[in-house]
Amino acid sequence: MTYTHTLADPRVRTALDRMFAHAEQDDAVAARVDAELPGGRGPLSPLEHADAAAEIYMPISAAAGALLYNLVRAVRPTTIVEFGMSFGISTLYLAAAVRDNGTGRVVTTELSKDKIAAARRTFAETGLDDLITVLEGDARETLRDLDGPADFLLLDGWKDLCLPVLKLLEPRLRPGTLVVADDIVLSSLQPYLDYVRNPENGYHNVTFPVEDGLEISCRL
Repeated sequence: MTYTHTLADPRVRTALDRMFAHAEQDDAVAARVDAELPGGRGPLSPLEHADAAAEIYMPISAAAGALLYNLVRAVRPTTIVEFGMSFGISTLYLAAAVRDNGTGRVVTTELSKDKIAAARRTFAETGLDDLITVLEGDARETLRDLDGPADFLLLDGWKDLCLPVLKLLEPRLRPGTLVVADDIVLSSLQPYLDYVRNPENGYHNVTFPVEDGLEISCRL
């Protein structure tokens, strides 16, 4: 069977449809998880947070995924870095664009072992696993040894960690690199937004109104 682009590959389309369908239960699953967490304790560590959310998809929207695909096709980055893989929905959009560009790779990060195992099965099912490297652990540690520049950056992990991850990778961002952050309506992302929207920090920004909003920043 022939198809015009990798997102139309039945294996990819089936995987995305399945995961988006599961993600529709996120609110119910999150409510159950919250009810099961012990009360009277302090904030969760990143690993505890990841383990608690191991069943929650927290996906980008299909519209945001299509935008990411188009951006990657246009920019043709050599190395895409994704902070916060979850079950791999956004990763598939990124990898599909890399496949169709004929060059590049996706380096993605995730703390949850359960999500990593599920995502790796999906990547193999879709035939995109050869383009994706999964770094298991805290991205603030695993990305320190990134081999080479980050040519496109997607920040979709825990929102309070987006700014630390950006600052970690800033020395590897060349002029023209696009940095995309999801869920700009969340208050925990505000320190990040304040940083990239400050012209003194070297970015030019546009807010893209899909679902909970994307902030697209160009490194100057």
